[in-house]
Amino acid sequence: QAKKQCKGFEVLEISKHYSIFDFLESKALERLYVEENHVTMAFHSKLNKSLGNTPIIGLDTFIANQRMIKDATEIEKISRAAKIADDAFSHIIEFIKPGLSEKEIALELEFYMRSSGADSLSFETIVASGVRSSMPHGAPTDKKLKQGEFITMDFGCMVDGYCSDMTRTIHLGPASEEEKKVYALVLKAQKEAMKAIKEGMSCLSVDKIARDIIMENGYGEYFGHGLGHGVGLEIHEEPFLSPSGDKTLRAGMLVTDEPGIYIPGKFGVRIEDLLLVRKKGCDVLSNSQKELIEI
Repeated sequence: QAKKQCKGFEVLEISKHYSIFDFLESKALERLYVEENHVTMAFHSKLNKSLGNTPIIGLDTFIANQRMIKDATEIEKISRAAKIADDAFSHIIEFIKPGLSEKEIALELEFYMRSSGADSLSFETIVASGVRSSMPHGAPTDKKLKQGEFITMDFGCMVDGYCSDMTRTIHLGPASEEEKKVYALVLKAQKEAMKAIKEGMSCLSVDKIARDIIMENGYGEYFGHGLGHGVGLEIHEEPFLSPSGDKTLRAGMLVTDEPGIYIPGKFGVRIEDLLLVRKKGCDVLSNSQKELIEI
């Protein structure tokens, strides 16, 4: 299987009698490059023991910078994954009703995406309703959906190794005036940031556009994460749109735009699109409705 899936590589068979460390010891290496964010302390210790004085050099920055800009083939795969997620959302708003659990909603989303051609999920699906929607990464529980609640769903799938990512927050029944106000504010922040996304904009500046809108309306303390992140082979990769984002957007980057307001003990709202950066703007790959949906 390894030989079939890793064409162009020399495949080394590892067993309890011959480890990767035995292999490294047999080579006269001048240096060894590793992806340092994926190396544990235990693995690093064994490398040092096997390599002696051979320098171990981190390669994550080099690889991350290469992967930031997607080629046409990568964009096509991510677009297919985004289309499956869009279709899953259209399906789920017809499926949702009071009495279903968050886990049942997540399962239905996942089943639909896999049935529609997804190879796997991009990440563990988030479904958080009612007061739990104030948790930005609320894993689905046995909690039943009730009338008068927000339901936040953050989900995505993989096609040929590439991820999609989108979030929609809908309301079960009529929303209150406060809920409508917060939703409209998040949507405004999301749309204004999107207008600014183009080649040459700094990630920090785009984040600030959305963050300032939320802060100026008195909800700054309830927006505790970055505006977005790169998407590709991994669900979170460079560049990061955040107050500490140090990259400049370039054509061919794929990023999310996902402001949120999370009020502890009450509710939360997040709206997320997947965007392809162009020289003079961006293409939206997540095309599901963003105006407030009341089921």
